[in-house]
Amino acid sequence: MIHNIAFKEEIKNKMEGIVHKTISVNGLDMHIAEKGEGPLVLFVHGFPELWYSWRHQIVYLADHGYRAVAPDLRGYGDTTGAPVNDPTKFTIYHLVGDLVGLIDAITSEGEKVFVVGHDWGAVVTWHLCMFRPDKVKALVNLSVPFLPWNPMGDMIKMMIAAYGEDHYMVRFQVPGEIEAELAVMDTKTVVKKLLTFREPGPIYIPKGKGFKHSPIDAPVTLPPWLSEEDVEYFASKLEKTGFSGGVNYYRVLPLNWELSASWSGAKVTVPSKFITGDQDLVYHMPGVKDYIHNGGFQKDVPLLEEVVVMEGAAHFINQEKPDEINKHIIEFLQKF
Repeated sequence: MIHNIAFKEEIKNKMEGIVHKTISVNGLDMHIAEKGEGPLVLFVHGFPELWYSWRHQIVYLADHGYRAVAPDLRGYGDTTGAPVNDPTKFTIYHLVGDLVGLIDAITSEGEKVFVVGHDWGAVVTWHLCMFRPDKVKALVNLSVPFLPWNPMGDMIKMMIAAYGEDHYMVRFQVPGEIEAELAVMDTKTVVKKLLTFREPGPIYIPKGKGFKHSPIDAPVTLPPWLSEEDVEYFASKLEKTGFSGGVNYYRVLPLNWELSASWSGAKVTVPSKFITGDQDLVYHMPGVKDYIHNGGFQKDVPLLEEVVVMEGAAHFINQEKPDEINKHIIEFLQKF
């Protein structure tokens, strides 16, 4: 316990050196957190997170000779200008466009960057590397492997077939509905229930009943890697922005599928490394393990150099296992 307190205090002190900026990008005022000098490493967060999810990695990479930059994505945190009431403005093309614009704004002409993504951030960065490999030196993605275009239908159809109507992605589809249900709960409680979820099975949110794995009134015990201060930071930003921005990423999945048909069979041709936890809910989705380990992943990402499955780790792996993740990232980046 004393070690944990000392470690958190050390991170807190080093975070004071992080510089916060606003960059005009693709019609947005994009908030970024930045620290360090050297080759640029762009960290891209997932749902329901922020730049802050990368606090451990920003500090570590900056201390080891890199320039670490983490934005709040479209619809999140202190990034403003996205029309959150219009999910069609949250397609994968908008999201990749935001990153291309950011890279162009913070690098010299022709400079390539390292990229690290998690959850939705991984989805976006796989597509960044597929659409614009000229922008990226190497990629490390966490939790979500590359998901090729599926001729059988979009992700929501797949989730309904596999898990039914209570699956969280399905519940996110109707504008305003899930927002109203989450508003019944304290935002801090929602953050706690999402970030501490570590079952290998899916998240269910039955209509009007909150989270199936953790009823509304069930207390949440925070793990050692997540403090009340961490929860407070995430919740304070979500209270300001609401959940619609992040939920729009799921609402636009059917549209993404329609728009992406021309990329059927396309490959990611950037040197890549993939890391997940053996308790990650994505790792246990139908067909994912087989795809990762039996040749499909390597075929679609021919420069995939390594797949790491960490024992005892769940979905929010960069926060849960920061020391191990930091070492995995830097060992890979130092090859280039």
